[in-house]
Amino acid sequence: MDVLRKSTWSPYAAGALAGLLLVLSVFLTGKYFGASTTFVRAAGFVEQAVAPEKVAGMAYFLKEKIKVDWQFLFVVGVLFGSLASSSLSGERRAVAVPPMWEARFGASRLRRWLLAFIGGAVAMFGARLADG
Repeated sequence: MDVLRKSTWSPYAAGALAGLLLVLSVFLTGKYFGASTTFVRAAGFVEQAVAPEKVAGMAYFLKEKIKVDWQFLFVVGVLFGSLASSSLSGERRAVAVPPMWEARFGASRLRRWLLAFIGGAVAMFGARLADG
């Protein structure tokens, strides 16, 4: 299993494997994998701990119950899978500003993190807008 010890994979091979996994998931369970609902529910968990009466009256959480389900476990699996992958490949070093980013946009950590946050927020907004 030397392929599991590589620090990088071909994006074509990884994409093909992800596509096959998605087809298998839909075939066996009838469900597409995704994560945006899980992040909204996680925010609901946190808010419910602070202001349960507010969450109980929110229209979204009346429609989408706050629960731990297969999508939540999928997101947890992504976290632990990435940790396992980094351990197997020997690439356990956290990098605040990757070399490719630094070469193109400079070494500013603040800029990197700010743009990563904005990009994530835009992606999440789009995913939620598409109801997925």
